Amino acid sequence: MTRTALTLALCLLAAACTAPQDRPDAPAATLTLASWNMEHLAERNGTGCRPRTDADYAAMRAYADALQADVIAFQEVESRTAAERVFDPARYTVVIEDRVGSGRNGACAGDPAHTLRAQRTGFAIRKTLAFTRQPDLTDLQLGNPDLRSGVDVVVRPAGGTPIRLLSVHLKSGCSAGNRNEACTTFFQQVPVLERWIDARAAEPLRFAVLGDFNRRLALPDDAAWAEWDDGNPANADLADAAGGQPARCNPRYRDFIDHIVLDRRATPALVQFQEATYSGAPLSDHCAIRARLEAR
Repeated sequence: MTRTALTLALCLLAAACTAPQDRPDAPAATLTLASWNMEHLAERNGTGCRPRTDADYAAMRAYADALQADVIAFQEVESRTAAERVFDPARYTVVIEDRVGSGRNGACAGDPAHTLRAQRTGFAIRKTLAFTRQPDLTDLQLGNPDLRSGVDVVVRPAGGTPIRLLSVHLKSGCSAGNRNEACTTFFQQVPVLERWIDARAAEPLRFAVLGDFNRRLALPDDAAWAEWDDGNPANADLADAAGGQPARCNPRYRDFIDHIVLDRRATPALVQFQEATYSGAPLSDHCAIRARLEAR
């Protein structure tokens, strides 16, 4: 199932935005969810497969602030310390997967002078927002310590309806079809995620899955989407918040591989979907996406 989304301009510099005042006691009218693959975000300057400077981290923080999101699912982040260089610890609580990894970090592709760092997924959650963490979805690793697990939280907006959220980063290299080597791994992850979706669909809370699916789910008859969006149980009748609109982050790619997927109960609350493209030099090889939901 799809839903046509409104497209509005998003201010990309924090200095140009007026953020609403955080009032923990004020009921939330809306809840804004975002997802951003941050392309090898490392703890320290000049490290990892995308070496960055202080100015780069500052620009990423301004971009993140301008999203004005309540919850941001992130991917490709080395550690909590790395995340907190972008997500202000005074404003956000960082929740990151517990996965240790194999420690086998080889040279970056095409850049033997730098070493690949851990690529973890997680959330940055506004401090005024109550939440509880659930166990990580480690089955997505398929027994491989270098595949990402999912980070699972229940968020409770003040005066609003709770929602369960899963941040994922699935196997790359299988954006369509099923014939290459990467697709073997990807399609082993598909039923793992389906089991999580079906379990949540049978429970009382609405839910959403956010992150880098590495899959063009909007293509006609996509096999992964068909398996997840089967309406069994009934609340597993899913919607991609993008509603069929094209991606604009990179003119070479017209289809989203980052998604915010809503269950049947969350879909009617969708107010707006946006892709936050960069006004200057790209800060990552992915742009953030965000969906604003009615909190009630």
